[in-house]
Amino acid sequence: MSVAPILEISGLTTVFRIADREIVAVRDLNLTVATGETVALVGESGSGKSVTSLSIMGLLPRGVGRIAAGTLRLRRKTGEVVELQSIGGEALRRVRGNDIGMVFQEPLTSLNPVYTVGEQIAEPIRIHSGKSRREALADAIQRLEDVGIPDPRRRAGQYPHELSGGMRQRATIAMALACNPTLLIADEPTTALDVTIQAQILDLLGHLQRERGMGMLFVTHNLGVVAEIADRVAVMYAGSVVETGSVARVFGHPRHPYTKGLMRSVPRLGTATRLKEAGTPLPTIAGSVPSLMNLPEGCPFAPRCPFRIDACSAAYPPLVETGEGQFSRCIRWQEI
Repeated sequence: MSVAPILEISGLTTVFRIADREIVAVRDLNLTVATGETVALVGESGSGKSVTSLSIMGLLPRGVGRIAAGTLRLRRKTGEVVELQSIGGEALRRVRGNDIGMVFQEPLTSLNPVYTVGEQIAEPIRIHSGKSRREALADAIQRLEDVGIPDPRRRAGQYPHELSGGMRQRATIAMALACNPTLLIADEPTTALDVTIQAQILDLLGHLQRERGMGMLFVTHNLGVVAEIADRVAVMYAGSVVETGSVARVFGHPRHPYTKGLMRSVPRLGTATRLKEAGTPLPTIAGSVPSLMNLPEGCPFAPRCPFRIDACSAAYPPLVETGEGQFSRCIRWQEI
């Protein structure tokens, strides 16, 4: 891995204004992504994964969401380091699409229905490279071929609704990679796809990453996907990273009760049959994710935690190293 990371997030805190209150959606997040590395953000819906991605891209809803604290340093293709939270307007537009690409969960919401697929892929190429419309369209056709779309010239002239779900997702990947960014953010890009197409998209992303040497931040709630593609993982809960480290360490030796609960809840071949025969329910995490508008005192996971003690509700726990680059936000990590 590169010594200097492509992306370095330090103390990121993102808030949303709801009525007359500011709600903390991401709290004191620290994360790095290096060249050729895949870092996965995992957790239940509402844990802050997508808000983290939107914070990096500068796509928080205007007038509602804002970065309240922290720095997001990006090393551009030129070698220049910029602080994303401090730039905006034209400076930010020069970074988005050029140095950072993003693949969204639902391609129909990220593709414009009134423009052809080829036009949409060609647009960032024209903006960032200054190429003519004809040259950019030729590049767009090549990008469609790169992501495995058959007959790319014909597909470039079609509209999003004319493509299958798998092809639309490939087209959004082609658009995100149109300008050869050094960092790709993939926000649950396979959730809406069936398992066969999902496997193809994951293989495609892995191949393109190895070929181009880019870093990837992969947002998902699917631990099986994380085990397949990621080098490191950060587990989020109620806006905070509660555990992070290499995939092998975190999955093999979880040091936070939330991570352990997630691992126990993963369906395994034959588990349902054995539990049914024994009259035992499938393992779950008790309770539900707390509302960000009414978080409990101290550790936000304490109300659902089988290891909780009085001290868990006394103070927000720090993220402490548990060994071999693994960190946990739990005061009882040694007992888990």
